Amino acid sequence: MTVVFWFAYGMLGIGALLALVRLGTGPSLLDRVVATDTLLVIIAAGLAVHAGLQRDPTVVPVLVVVSLLAFVGSVSVARYIGGMLVASTGDGQDVGLPEAAEEKAARAAEGDR
Repeated sequence: MTVVFWFAYGMLGIGALLALVRLGTGPSLLDRVVATDTLLVIIAAGLAVHAGLQRDPTVVPVLVVVSLLAFVGSVSVARYIGGMLVASTGDGQDVGLPEAAEEKAARAAEGDR
């Protein structure tokens, strides 16, 4: 069991280090959000491995809280970024994508033809 213990925690540690590198060097906000979400998933997996190998059910509520935190955080950031891309006018109708994105989409559609 010691080999499984060290192997599981070693792999989770390597994954966490790679996620931290991506979090620090990510060129955009969305890259950092994905890295943070990945880090929270790795933390939840570490708690699950600990609960399974040590047969310790006391960490299960913490596991649930970390999982909910990851989910709510991802959804919140996605809604925030979506709100930045699509603005609404005073009458409640969506304006659409910013002009640069519309031009890029139009050029891509013309290139597919």
